[in-house]
Amino acid sequence: MSNGTIIKVSGPLVVARGLIKTCIYDMVRVGRYKLFGEVVEIRGDEYFIQVYEETEGLCPGEPVYPTYAAFSVELGPGLIGAIFDGIQRPMDAINRLHGDFIVRGIEQPPLDRTKKWHFIPLKWIGDEVVPGDVIGYVQESKIIRHKIMVPFDVKGKLLAIEEKECTIEEIIAKVVTSAGLRELTMFQRCPVRTPRMVQKKQNTNIPLVTGQRSIDMFFPVTKGGVACIPGPFGSGKTVIQHQLSRWADADIIVYVGCGERGNEMTEVLVDFPVLKDPKTGEPLMERTVLIANTSNMPVAAREASVFTGITIAEYYRDMGYSVALMADSTSRWGEAMREMSSRLEEMPGEEGFPTYLGSRLASFYERAGNVICSGSDERRGSLSVIGAVSPPGGDLSEPVTQATLRVVKAFWGLDDGLASQRHFPAINWLNSYSLYQDVVDNYS
Repeated sequence: MSNGTIIKVSGPLVVARGLIKTCIYDMVRVGRYKLFGEVVEIRGDEYFIQVYEETEGLCPGEPVYPTYAAFSVELGPGLIGAIFDGIQRPMDAINRLHGDFIVRGIEQPPLDRTKKWHFIPLKWIGDEVVPGDVIGYVQESKIIRHKIMVPFDVKGKLLAIEEKECTIEEIIAKVVTSAGLRELTMFQRCPVRTPRMVQKKQNTNIPLVTGQRSIDMFFPVTKGGVACIPGPFGSGKTVIQHQLSRWADADIIVYVGCGERGNEMTEVLVDFPVLKDPKTGEPLMERTVLIANTSNMPVAAREASVFTGITIAEYYRDMGYSVALMADSTSRWGEAMREMSSRLEEMPGEEGFPTYLGSRLASFYERAGNVICSGSDERRGSLSVIGAVSPPGGDLSEPVTQATLRVVKAFWGLDDGLASQRHFPAINWLNSYSLYQDVVDNYS
């Protein structure tokens, strides 16, 4: 392992030398605090690192430790009902161990290593398994049955599998592959910037009933569809997403607070354990995953939060569930990209945003869809993405809104005039539209 050395610190951007064999988007640990960072650019022997924690106190000459691995998240039982920060550190565990504030450089496993789950197999010794096959399940919450899937790099014949009470690190099955014996546990790691594999992406043809009659009637969205909610401050974007989280016809909700006010995430944390799921009568947290990256957290972590959220959502989609992801707000992510781009001394685009703003937003929204999942059973799952956009002054011609409009098919434009009249949802019917209307009409 070749450690690097810091040569420059500029806010959340750190420049280092000596990180031999480190690749683009590899994770590194920065400085004496071992802060989490990601390599976002390489120029010759200089490595530009986007640090996901406060860099106050770092100085040139401090070491940088490579991991030689891409930024990945842990996927397994224990995600439902949990709240993570942008790099998937469990906030409740950190609170118990270190208090109300996140200690810089703290490393805590995202999933509980001590909790035991009752694993029930659905495959038997001698069965052939392929990537994505469901080999068993655990009851993750009162609502959600967590299906244990074969990793994408495993294919072969089951040598051993049994029903047992075990932690996520204990071996639950053994598979004989062409490369030798593979031992399977209940969790796996997945890079966040690479979409999870599916057999086939299909057209969206089933409406996502949101529970808001004005949306379902005039501006519908489908399961596997994408929608955006642009509007000025105070027009009700977050309230709409809270309502969709409660009433939408989705099995699982992944709520990403990306650079938003802390009191809004507090409202989610206070309300969701109390509010009842209308389909089951259980608390909403029994089918919800929360990613919290509030406005006072480092700006670079906003990008990590949206990709962490979409990867977790894809994981549950691959089980065959209908998943809805709420991103609040992608404008804050755009602002973080603008800051990092300026520190990288890149050529600015419109209003100072980076020229790759549109492609980066598209790489997020295009991971939505209605798919045939990997595996021999050809189960179907869907991932719907609803993103809030906060244009300054309600100006819908600004770059983040326009870049978002190029990739979404439902546009729910909010009007602060309607909001001030206590009109909910404050959707301006003259500006808003949905390209899913024909699909919904044919379905009905």
